[in-house]
Amino acid sequence: MTEPAEVALAKPGIAAAAPPNAGEHGKVAVSPPNAGLSVPSIKRPEPNPSTHRWLVDGAILLLVIISGITWWATHQTPDVQYVSVPVSRGPITRMVTATGTVNPVLTIIVGSYVSGVIQETSCDYNTKVKKDQVCAKLDPRPYQSVVNQDQANLDVATAQLEKDKAVGRYTQISFERNRQLASRNYVSQDIADTARSANEQARAQVTLDGATIDLRRAELGSANVNLGYTNIVSPVDGTVVSRNVTVGQTVAATFQTPTLFLIASDLTKMQVDTNVSESDIGSVLEGDKAHFSVDAFPGRVFEGAVVQVRQSPQTVQNVVTYDVVVAIDNGDLALKPGMTASTQIVTDERTDVLRVPDQALRYVPSGTVTAKPGAARIWVLQDGVPVEVAVTVGLDDDSMTEVVSGAVNPGDLAITAEIRAATATAIPGPKL
Repeated sequence: MTEPAEVALAKPGIAAAAPPNAGEHGKVAVSPPNAGLSVPSIKRPEPNPSTHRWLVDGAILLLVIISGITWWATHQTPDVQYVSVPVSRGPITRMVTATGTVNPVLTIIVGSYVSGVIQETSCDYNTKVKKDQVCAKLDPRPYQSVVNQDQANLDVATAQLEKDKAVGRYTQISFERNRQLASRNYVSQDIADTARSANEQARAQVTLDGATIDLRRAELGSANVNLGYTNIVSPVDGTVVSRNVTVGQTVAATFQTPTLFLIASDLTKMQVDTNVSESDIGSVLEGDKAHFSVDAFPGRVFEGAVVQVRQSPQTVQNVVTYDVVVAIDNGDLALKPGMTASTQIVTDERTDVLRVPDQALRYVPSGTVTAKPGAARIWVLQDGVPVEVAVTVGLDDDSMTEVVSGAVNPGDLAITAEIRAATATAIPGPKL
């Protein structure tokens, strides 16, 4: 069997030539790789120790910087800014706030005692009236007819009295005559007794006629009164604030007196009827000053005084209030009846006293515990540092508080609040 021929593989680009000394049996001798060819050798670079150290040092430095930033962000102390208000001198006023309605001091309800048809009216809204001035008139004819009847009855009773007096005079004469005749036995005693009885009856009839005349006269007077009620008159001097009738309207006064007019006695004198809650009524006294405002004049303050604290409670949905009357002068007639008044009643006041804001008494620096929790103290800003000062307080008007005693002076900065800078967000450290 023939052996396989050995083939020498050449590198790419290099032609393989059969050597001249090829042996027998077809074998070919392969020359060494570098035989007859010059090829440059490639040497692998060795690592530089200095470069490797520089990279390690840079990574460590970066880690230290990141750790420092993280610690600074998580452990820095926030800046504190104090809000302060200067201690001052001025007035302090304690007030009770209430809502009320402006009303005339005296409002007269003019009605009708009798029924009838309105024949004419002479008063309208805002009409100034005098006492006994006729404002309306009912049809008087039905009542005039009753007056005429009662007058006729009185005349009849008077005529009957005159007639009975004449009869009485006759019976008196007849009795005297029969009494004399009976004493002489010219007539029987029975005739004399009959004459005496007739005389006594005549005198009684005269007395009855007198009483009847009084009765008829009273009936006539009552009829005249009813006739007078057909004239609706003003009982006081004042101003008509309401008119509820018109000409031709029928007024029925059978069960209750209808209201025809409302007359305010004097619109220059008004009052505010306020509703004060039961929690505040204990501090309200007669004579306390008060001021109020109305929506019609938002920039104007009206002055008044408490003239009455009524004892009658008013309960609406379990809320108890008391009516406090505040009198005011309305000389310019600016206030109208029915206006809603926002009233402040002064229950106590101080003038030219040392005062601090209420917030200063409630402020305590963060992380600070006062020596006496129940004592009144304020913190005063001195050279940028809060200093605690014990004080004695007096009147409080829910905004400012009187300082009766304490080591504070006008102009001192009383701290009311503090502002701290927001804590920075912590940066997470590198993961190694």
